[in-house]
Amino acid sequence: MEEQIIIIGSNGQIGTELAIALRAKFGQHRVVTSDIREPQMPDTSGPFETIDVLDRKALHVLFTKYRPTQVYLLAAMLSATGEKYPRQAWDLNINGLLNVLDLSLKYGVNKVFWPSSIAVFGPHSPKANTPQYSVMDPNTVYGISKLAGERICEYYHSRYGLDVRSIRYPGIISWKAAPGGGTTDYAVHIFHEALKNNTYTCFLSANTALPMLYMDDAIRGTLALMDAPTDAVNIRSSYNLTGVSFTPAMLANEISKVVPEFTITYVENDPRQAIADTWPNSIDDTEAQQDWGWKPQFDLTSITEDMLTNLKNNR
Repeated sequence: MEEQIIIIGSNGQIGTELAIALRAKFGQHRVVTSDIREPQMPDTSGPFETIDVLDRKALHVLFTKYRPTQVYLLAAMLSATGEKYPRQAWDLNINGLLNVLDLSLKYGVNKVFWPSSIAVFGPHSPKANTPQYSVMDPNTVYGISKLAGERICEYYHSRYGLDVRSIRYPGIISWKAAPGGGTTDYAVHIFHEALKNNTYTCFLSANTALPMLYMDDAIRGTLALMDAPTDAVNIRSSYNLTGVSFTPAMLANEISKVVPEFTITYVENDPRQAIADTWPNSIDDTEAQQDWGWKPQFDLTSITEDMLTNLKNNR
């Protein structure tokens, strides 16, 4: 049976590049992208549908039209934005997930991908090498909704047999698409400002270490999880996944090796700092390594070089 794939929330940072990878793998017209708004740069490489994941009737029409075998649900309100609009964030992140899971059961979808986040961890979670299983007490609506979503996904698998797969993404770094309102966004903005103005004002403190993942690795990891045999996927809540952990100061130092005149300053008391302070500074992803062979390819130096090279070439 040929795959028919729908990506919901395809305009975002991950969705933009995931669509490219899936269309290269399965064929342009076998991957339907969709979002609540049309993309700023119209994509003519395959079908696109305007959809609100909270509109159950519209979702029924979408599923009926395309009869997907795989669904990737990426529509979400991220951490910093979610703190401004907590009720809307909960509604989108939870009810959107429930809508897609219910329709996936109804239409016999083979696999569903839904991303979680390191935001599921909280102030009492271990900070260093945070394990797969530990205290999870998030204190942002984004983290709370992701933790609830993990439990929902695991429930739909154990109760109904739905093949749901998930990754707890750390901060994602990419040169192709703009970030979407997350606490780790500084690690993308800093590259743009380094090339444009030779300076950057960071909303996190110099020594705030956070786990990060380069987009190329994020896409590889996502596809590897979705390609894994069903009996190899032993975690149905969400897998820890990481690439490299670093601080703003460490990243600035790497950038200055390529852009010697680059300088960085730091803002005090930004609300995003309080969010970052509750998150892990490094992640243990042993289960992903053992279950489906996860291994990142990019470290801090190669991330920095690739970001600056591509941004220079695409200015």
